[in-house]
Amino acid sequence: MLTKRQNLLETIRGGNPDRLVNQFEALGMIMGDPVSAKAGPMPGPGGEAKNAWGVTIRWPKHVPGPFPVHDEEHKVVKDIKEWRDVVKAPPLETVESDWEHVKKQAAAIDRSEQFLTVVCAPGVFEQLHYLMGMDDTLINFYEEPEAMHELIDYITEYKLGVARELVKHLQPDCILHHDDWGSQISSFLSPQMFAEFIVPAYKKIYGYFKENGVELIVHHSDSYAANLVPYMIEMGIDIWQGCLSTNNIPDLVKQYGGQIAFMGGIDNGKVDRVDWTQELIAQETEKICREVWEKTGGLYFIPCSTVGGPGSTYPGVYKAISKEIERLSKELLG
Repeated sequence: MLTKRQNLLETIRGGNPDRLVNQFEALGMIMGDPVSAKAGPMPGPGGEAKNAWGVTIRWPKHVPGPFPVHDEEHKVVKDIKEWRDVVKAPPLETVESDWEHVKKQAAAIDRSEQFLTVVCAPGVFEQLHYLMGMDDTLINFYEEPEAMHELIDYITEYKLGVARELVKHLQPDCILHHDDWGSQISSFLSPQMFAEFIVPAYKKIYGYFKENGVELIVHHSDSYAANLVPYMIEMGIDIWQGCLSTNNIPDLVKQYGGQIAFMGGIDNGKVDRVDWTQELIAQETEKICREVWEKTGGLYFIPCSTVGGPGSTYPGVYKAISKEIERLSKELLG
C-alpha cells in the first residue's frame, strides 16, 4: 500500500495510485509560523482586529469567516497614487526561539507519509483588495496601472522575504498558498490583465520556493478560474485547490492533466451548511468523483471540499466528506 505522500504523487503525475487521494490527508500542516504571524492578528468569530498592514478585519457572528472593512474610515489606501505614504509591510525579523513551537510541529510530521506543508495567506491579489477594497482594486488596474505595478512589486518583495524565512527555518516540502482569483462563475480579472499584473509576481514567489527545495506548490482559489489555468501552469502551480464544480473539472483534466492537477469539486457552498446531511454530502461527492473517473480515468484529480484547509464551517462536514471519498475509493479502485 502506498503512503499518502506516494499516492498523491502517483495521482498528480499520471502514475498508478492505489486509491483516491482523500482531501488534505497527504499534507502535514504547519500553522502559526512567527514571520507570518507578524502580519496579524486575525479576529475570531464576533471579533474585530487591525493587522500589521493597517487593515481592519471583522468577523460578524452570522457569517462563516472574516473579511476586511472597506468604508472610508477604515480603508488603508484611499488614493493609489499615494500608496507609498500609507502602506508599510510588516517586519520580517525573528529570533531563533520564535520558531521553536513550529519546529516542534514539523518534527511531529512523518515526511515519508506526508508533505511538510506551510500555509501562506493572503496572496498578492487579496492583499491588494485588503488594502483598498475590491471595487477600487479592479478600477485601479485600469485607471492607474503604473501605481498598481509598483504596489504589487512591493507586496511581492515582502512575500519573498517571508518565503526566505520559511525555507531557512522549516525547509518545507509543500506550500499551500491562498489567493482567491474569482467568483463562482468568472475570474475577477481577464486572462490578459491577470497575465500582466499577477503572473510575474507569482513566478518570482513560486520560483523561489521551487528553487529552494519545495516540491509541491498547492494554490487555493475557491472560485471559477478555468480561463487562468495556463497561467497557473506558467507560475509553477502543481495543484489548484478549491476548484469549484463550475469549472467543468473533467474537461480541465482532459486538457491540462499532466501539467497541473485539480483538487476540489465538492463545493463547500453546497455542503458546508447548517442543515447538512450525510445524504447530501454523499450525493455531491459521488457526483464529481464518478464524473471525473468515468470521463478521465481519475488521474490528476483529488476530491476535496473547496474550503482552503482540512476543516469546515459546520462541525462534522469535513469528516463526512472524507467518509464518502473512502467509500467511493473502494468502489472505483477496488
